[in-house]
Amino acid sequence: MAKKIEREIVKASSAKKETEKEKAPVREKKQEVEKVEHKGDRPKRATGHRIAAIIFWLLAIAAEVAVIMLLNGYMYLPYDIKTLIIIGLVVDMVFVIVGSLFWKKANRINPPSEKNKVWFFLCSQMGLIVAIIAFVPLIVILLKDKSLDKKTKKIVSVIAAIALVIAGAASVDYNPASAEDLAEAKVEAAEMGYGDAVYWTQYGRSYHLDQDCHTLARSKVLYEGTMDEAFEAKRNDPCDYCADGGAVRSAAAGESGVLEEVVEEVVEDLEVVE
Repeated sequence: MAKKIEREIVKASSAKKETEKEKAPVREKKQEVEKVEHKGDRPKRATGHRIAAIIFWLLAIAAEVAVIMLLNGYMYLPYDIKTLIIIGLVVDMVFVIVGSLFWKKANRINPPSEKNKVWFFLCSQMGLIVAIIAFVPLIVILLKDKSLDKKTKKIVSVIAAIALVIAGAASVDYNPASAEDLAEAKVEAAEMGYGDAVYWTQYGRSYHLDQDCHTLARSKVLYEGTMDEAFEAKRNDPCDYCADGGAVRSAAAGESGVLEEVVEEVVEDLEVVE
């Protein structure tokens, strides 16, 4: 019985020490904090990026149309047709990717609402949709074309498929944020008693509410800005420790409750032994 009591006390004590260790801020070096330049008028900036994206996407469609016209014999140029098709495919891909970068930046500056799920998906993945429009019809025409020799047809078809994959992969928004996510993050930060400033690292994906969060101990440079600026910098994932304080406190309270239960069991066992 005594050994069992001793094991339970040691186990509970270890759990408590581990919790305190996680909560304690650890700093190996003094960090340099760089404040992000505040840029207002977010809706206007987002609109400017969307316009730029649409312009580049229209240029991508124009490149696609030019290649289709070349295949159908509507354009006669003193160059090798294979070379022209490859150039057209590369130009098409570049314009799609650049347009998608502008569009994703606009979504980070002014995230779309998730109230309408269909619209949110279309707005978040518009770059991928444009990539499909800019390449799939062209690939179908290439495969059905009978004017090209088999070798040329095979080469340009493979290049077109590769360009589609690259453009699509670069255009997908793998972690889209919504207006509701941004609003919820602001409310949670306010409820937890933090100010307007949040922090993030150069390569991390999370935002932090506490500059002294122990997960930032090894980061030499921190960026400081508002929650809007953190989302714009693609840091829309809350830190599991300082930015999700409610859950951390609940976990700590749960472990503290376990310790109290163990102590109560020990006391009861001692009374029985006596």
